[in-house]
Amino acid sequence: MNSSTPSKPPDIGIIIIGDEILSGKRTDKHLSKFIELLSERGLQLSWAEYVGDSPDRITRALSRAFASGDMVFSCGGIGATPDDHTRQCAAKALGLNLMLHPEAKALILERMRDTALEQGVAFEPDRHDNVHRLNMGMFPEGAAIIRNAYNKIPGFSCKGQGLGHVHFVPGFPVMAWPMMQEKLDAYCQTWGSAPLRIEKSVIVFGAMEATLTPLMELIEAQHPDVKVFSLPSVDHPQWGKHIELGVKGTAENAQEAYTALLSGLQNFELKLGAELVR
Repeated sequence: MNSSTPSKPPDIGIIIIGDEILSGKRTDKHLSKFIELLSERGLQLSWAEYVGDSPDRITRALSRAFASGDMVFSCGGIGATPDDHTRQCAAKALGLNLMLHPEAKALILERMRDTALEQGVAFEPDRHDNVHRLNMGMFPEGAAIIRNAYNKIPGFSCKGQGLGHVHFVPGFPVMAWPMMQEKLDAYCQTWGSAPLRIEKSVIVFGAMEATLTPLMELIEAQHPDVKVFSLPSVDHPQWGKHIELGVKGTAENAQEAYTALLSGLQNFELKLGAELVR
């Protein structure tokens, strides 16, 4: 981990790229898994974005990520087929040239050599299709590789002038998830143990969000390190029409804010239901 790694967790985002997700041909699995990986480490996702295979849209999404100061994972589009644009878009967003990363080249050649051995054929690095495969190692200048234990074809990481750090992994979950996990673990070693984050909420009957908004604003003003949320429902199978009103933050801060929230609710003639902790 280099000296530019933040000493505490920044905001964290994910960009999921591919027409097949937007068309419904494939169901995205990255978002739920990434949230799970973050939660296991006491971290929380700040934002997510889905982008189709449009170079202009991908470039704009990556430009925002590089300018954000956030830690971002980008899933998909780093192959070498005509519909893979992510590597080129990353370079354009950074204003850099693509270059064949020497370590990536060595790993791709190693993978090709392994494949030839498995198939019992001669290894021909100069064969047209093998030369084309080296495009998967064309990264923006200065990129660092992310090792891929599944098939050795690496991902890469780049940092923007806005201090946004974007980590590029394949779209295939079997490759992407271990790579994401490895990067998160490396970050956590630098940050130390992230504080446990929780949500505490209560089911509120017979209220409107507009009525509760002043109380929510007051709690956030008094407890700036927590977020207050309300989730209305009109047809919940267990509680019917209700509002789930709660707070989320570190365990200590959330508990203090939640106690204040319950105290504030006593000023309303409302029926309260189950209390929930997540």
